[in-house]
Amino acid sequence: MNQNQNQQKIQNPETQVQKTPQMNDRDFINDILTTEKYMTHGYDTALNELSHDQLYQDVQTIYTETANAQRSLYNLMFKKGWYGVEAADAQKLQQSHQQFQGYSNQFPYGGQQLQ
Repeated sequence: MNQNQNQQKIQNPETQVQKTPQMNDRDFINDILTTEKYMTHGYDTALNELSHDQLYQDVQTIYTETANAQRSLYNLMFKKGWYGVEAADAQKLQQSHQQFQGYSNQFPYGGQQLQ
């Protein structure tokens, strides 16, 4: 990884864990985070396909709890330096913003709020 790429990474200093054949705290948390991501994806699919209102409400509650747990795990891993993200390039971000802003002209009612 070159120095320029290294500067683009957003990450806290890594909390060291013992590297042994057994799972450590980082491994356990990463495994749980992966499971939570998988579960929210499944609940998301179910929410798009449920027709029974009460079941939809129940699954939506479970989905929200699962998504909140996923976010908490992400925050923990990020805090401990076990999860980093790439910084967005400002120019690419601006280009994407302009591109999608142009799409709003294609929406019915010119992108205005419906009342």
